[in-house]
Amino acid sequence: MKHLFPVACISIVLMACSPQRNLVYFSNLSEVSNNQITNEAELKLQKNDQLNITMSSLNSEYNVLFASSGNSGNNNNIPGGRAGFKISNKGTITLPLLGELPVEGLKIEEARNLIAKELSKHVKSPIVDVELVNFRITVIGEVNRPASLNVPGDQLNLLEALGMAGDMTVYGKRDNVLIIRENNGMRNMARLNLNDKKVYDSPYFQLKQNDIIYVEPDKSKEKEYSSNNRALPIITACISAVAVLLTAVLK
Repeated sequence: MKHLFPVACISIVLMACSPQRNLVYFSNLSEVSNNQITNEAELKLQKNDQLNITMSSLNSEYNVLFASSGNSGNNNNIPGGRAGFKISNKGTITLPLLGELPVEGLKIEEARNLIAKELSKHVKSPIVDVELVNFRITVIGEVNRPASLNVPGDQLNLLEALGMAGDMTVYGKRDNVLIIRENNGMRNMARLNLNDKKVYDSPYFQLKQNDIIYVEPDKSKEKEYSSNNRALPIITACISAVAVLLTAVLK
């Protein structure tokens, strides 16, 4: 058994040199006290957003007009047979009876209230529903299923997006997740630390349409795939073999 001692020592040294990774989300979250965190979505409508707008009233004639409005103006057909309204480069949508309405920069509820207010000038007791149908985010990098994802509804946070992408791999840097966001033609970036509970306070934790999430690989994967370290297993085996031979000779 004496000849195994050098091999064990070399193995321990190699293991000690490998980098330690914190794979726990929110590792500094208190286990004792209540951690109450609020982060409401502030999603606002942008140019080229696609909206599904349903309008109805007590007047059946106007209801027929609303139902047939999906083939005119700046409207576009949405998969599933629904009619959609695309926000123009001017930040407006064109609705039957109402004409152009400015909706860029409004929240979904604000756009709904605006349309209902304008519609109430023409019909009694209007019912309006507005839905964003192009909420799409992209997750790339060290996740198990990189993809562009169509999201139902208009709310999604970073953890939910990572879950839809199969979560991070063990090589993903949880303390340096990059969010790329485009707003009004300008691209903004932010790096979030998912090991820290303060990430909940970031305006980038709650995602917006067309956000891109990039999970960077840690240094251990860089080393694993670097040309200088591909021969590491062979070198380790050679060192072990030499240690065994020396132990046998000196015995």
